[in-house]
Amino acid sequence: MKAGAALLLPLALGLAACGLRPMYAGGGSGAVAQGLAAVTVSPIEGRSGWLVRNALVDRLGAAGSGAGTRYRLDVRLDDRLEGLALLSDDTVGRERRTLRARYQLVDLASGDIMLDATAGSDAGIDVGSSEYAVIAAENTALENLSKDIADRIVTKIALRLRKHP
Repeated sequence: MKAGAALLLPLALGLAACGLRPMYAGGGSGAVAQGLAAVTVSPIEGRSGWLVRNALVDRLGAAGSGAGTRYRLDVRLDDRLEGLALLSDDTVGRERRTLRARYQLVDLASGDIMLDATAGSDAGIDVGSSEYAVIAAENTALENLSKDIADRIVTKIALRLRKHP
């Protein structure tokens, strides 16, 4: 048992010396979590906007305990659905749904844009003979893409807040 601890000690010291720091150090009271909780999300147009905004609010609100609003997140979306693979009877056999977001994190005190970035994701959809199944698959793809985009945006904001709290 002591030999195992003796082997782990140099490993732990080496890891501490490499400069890695936990992003959410301090839990809900840490600097990054408090910064994320201080972000308000502007309304976003359309159904995809509603889904992305709800996902963002869920993720940002869960990060910390209700700090005052310090930042505003503005998001513009581009949601596209295009047919791919044409079958022999000239019907579409596969679709691709693409969701792209351009977003800006604005410091409300100074009006400065702290982060100006993009995020995107896409999904393939098999088109079957059932119109209901196709619509359900398109909606499911949009819901999944919205969550993915929100995760990417929150991660990028957290990295930015970690560098400049």
